[in-house]
Amino acid sequence: MFGLRGTVAIASYASRRLLQSVSFHGVGARCLNIRAGMEIPDNKPLKFALQYIHGIGRARAAQILSELNMSNKLAMDLTRREVVALDDVLSKYVIGRDLAGLVDRDIKRMKDIQCYRGIRHVDNLPCRGQRTSTNARTRKGSQRVAVAASKKLKK
Repeated sequence: MFGLRGTVAIASYASRRLLQSVSFHGVGARCLNIRAGMEIPDNKPLKFALQYIHGIGRARAAQILSELNMSNKLAMDLTRREVVALDDVLSKYVIGRDLAGLVDRDIKRMKDIQCYRGIRHVDNLPCRGQRTSTNARTRKGSQRVAVAASKKLKK
């Protein structure tokens, strides 16, 4: 009746709708899709919802809202025109997967030229001057304590 393309289109639409409203034990999680791969929760005010995007913090979210002259309303209350304007403003910044790829390339470059920070990344040690003799458990991992050999009793 629909053919192969119609079935695929219906299936992809249905899967998109399912992913937008995922429910875990009665808790609904609806998201507003801003750009490709960037979703913000729509039950939160826009200032806090924007912070769910990698690379946007409190200051950048406030700056974006002031650029748009937009009030801090819920993300679900955005009109289509406001979503398009938000997308235009977000396209000016390096955020999301682009930012993560940029950071990964920078770390790989440091490892390749074997600078101090690159060597610290390779060895999984802190790069920014923190002490390692007692702390840095996150980077060094949990260290196994060597069990002292039991002393053999001489008879």
